[in-house]
Amino acid sequence: MQLIIAEKPKQAEKLAAPYPSVKRDGYIEIKPCDRFPAGAKLAYAVGHLCELQEPAHYDAKWKRWNYDHLPIIPERFDYRLSRGKSKTFQVIKKLLNERTTTSIIIASDAEREGEAIVRLILRLANNAKPIQRLWISSLTPQAVDHGFANLLDGKETENLFHEAMSRACADWLIGMNASRAYTTLLKKKGIADVFSLGRVQTPTLSLIVEREKQIENFRPETFFEVEADFTRYTGKYINPKKQTKITERSLAEAIVARTTGTGTVAAVEKTEQVEKPPFWFSLSLLQTEASRRFGLGAKETLDIAQKLYIRGWISYPRTDSSFVSKDEASQFPAILNRLLKQPEYTELTDLVTNNLMNNKRYVNSAKVSDHYAIIPTEEAGAVAKLSGRDAQVYDLIVRRFLAAFAADARSEKTEIITEREQDRFLTKGSRSLELGFKKVLKIEAKEQELPAVEVGQPVPIKGAKLLEKQTEPPKRYTEGTLILGMKTAGKVLENELQAIMKEIEGLGTEATRAGIIDGLKRREYIQVKKKELHPTAKGRILIEAVSGSILASPEMTAKWESRLDQIGKGEASAAQFVDQAKKLSQHLVQDAKTRVEQLEVDPTQVPAKRARGATNRPVGICPVCQAELLDRGKFYGCSAYQKNNCGFTLPKTILGARLTQTELKKMLANGKTKPLEMKKNGRTFQAMLYLEQHQLKFEFVKGEA
Repeated sequence: MQLIIAEKPKQAEKLAAPYPSVKRDGYIEIKPCDRFPAGAKLAYAVGHLCELQEPAHYDAKWKRWNYDHLPIIPERFDYRLSRGKSKTFQVIKKLLNERTTTSIIIASDAEREGEAIVRLILRLANNAKPIQRLWISSLTPQAVDHGFANLLDGKETENLFHEAMSRACADWLIGMNASRAYTTLLKKKGIADVFSLGRVQTPTLSLIVEREKQIENFRPETFFEVEADFTRYTGKYINPKKQTKITERSLAEAIVARTTGTGTVAAVEKTEQVEKPPFWFSLSLLQTEASRRFGLGAKETLDIAQKLYIRGWISYPRTDSSFVSKDEASQFPAILNRLLKQPEYTELTDLVTNNLMNNKRYVNSAKVSDHYAIIPTEEAGAVAKLSGRDAQVYDLIVRRFLAAFAADARSEKTEIITEREQDRFLTKGSRSLELGFKKVLKIEAKEQELPAVEVGQPVPIKGAKLLEKQTEPPKRYTEGTLILGMKTAGKVLENELQAIMKEIEGLGTEATRAGIIDGLKRREYIQVKKKELHPTAKGRILIEAVSGSILASPEMTAKWESRLDQIGKGEASAAQFVDQAKKLSQHLVQDAKTRVEQLEVDPTQVPAKRARGATNRPVGICPVCQAELLDRGKFYGCSAYQKNNCGFTLPKTILGARLTQTELKKMLANGKTKPLEMKKNGRTFQAMLYLEQHQLKFEFVKGEA
């Protein structure tokens, strides 16, 4: 019997849907059927069950944030179960070890993080059974059954696991060391806050801060335009290069003064313009459009798309492709038939007529890597069953898909050049000939029809006016434009690196960019005001500190993502990659000291934060240095931490027992607390707490040991 392991419960339900099954406690049992003659068991994780160990796991001194203890570089990396997820793990481990289980099918999301989620569980459970891989981009019954009929050998995707682990370990090294280095060093400058740094997060923040500096340093320049009224239409003065901007007021005033009497039509040019339907959505394009149209955040858009995917209504959303292969294209008739039966789209039937099977603008296997574009599936549901933001995003995806089957949009552009002696004026107009796909996307044509005129025709001039304007500063990023900014960050790099960035598409991946932006907000590096992203004082101080370093540049991400991609393809060594990250961590720690020492900063810009529940009131005397011991919220800590680096702390909760201020004072004065009730491994016992060489110890009550 095979054990199938999915990533989440709802995904597991979709994977079981094509087969006879029954829900059990923590898993789904698939009954014997054509696809699984011996039946199968379908277990599921709840996202990441395993996580990298904390620094203190490797060395007790790394529990405290102390610059002198850096860099943190473990000899090896260990994993642990995430808090609260033991029950789920034990269900999987029990099923894995059953004698009837002959092999494993990894059925998590088909990408590197999905690969890591299940393989870490298997590693922690000491699995030795053969592995196969389900690789699908849709959760429709047809796609699921086709996937189970064409399983990959587990070795074919194992390198994706090595890629994911390499990224996780390297990011852990950079994050742990850089964050602790800058936090502790900035604390000496009077800034008592935690600064989190990361390989993708920090250069992304740098984009926002640099844009803000450009806006602040922008000095508007005044320029002028002259608009002439030719009775039936207006035109703007143009120079020989067809530019309308005039830099000198006197010149503009002179043009206004002489624009009188009668002008002559010097040229009339009409051109037909053809606009093709847009490409289908990748995740970045979907997030950008949802931000522009509805003001949605990147993470909110991803969360909605993920829900639609789990329903089986759209294909896998974490994709960087806007194309499909011929296999997916074979489903177009069924998808169109299903969508056009919905009342919301029935009126589009006569517009959606093109056959795209051989259209390389949309069907191009060479441009599909792990997953194809975000499109509706043959199980696409009715938009009427959704509401609010969910309905908006789903309708956006459906209409974008349908638009590709509609005709091109055609319009007629008209330009009239009108002369008055030596001066020339340009008039532009537009007339829609065929809306085509724009009708599907509900895009209204911008009509500006011009009167019929002929070359040589005189036109009376009613007058002219001077328009005074100013150049505008760069626009702040929105979440949508930042997604594109992250994707094209390579434009600022050297040519060789530009090629790398183009291949891996900038900072982060389709799957991680929304989380990076959300993290910047959560860590209070940026704020959203009227959809625009503003850096906070905290964010600006951090970028000022790292400015010019590798941490603020997309260069490191470009090189790393390129190497990670090679690891995923089996073309590079994961061990060598992690070794390089260790060396870089050491460099970043040393570099941080030099940078922060040279930094001039006003500590009042970032108000000190009080931990939740912290009173910062004295509760006793520190047994190590005799300074005051303060209530720090979740723990008691020495007040001389910053002054003389005394790291003495005591937790407020030990194995479920509460160390109150009363019991703390007893322990400091008399040596022991009263017997406290504690729990470990499901067993309840009583013990007293005491200090020995400044370390917390237990003394069991008689009969409890």
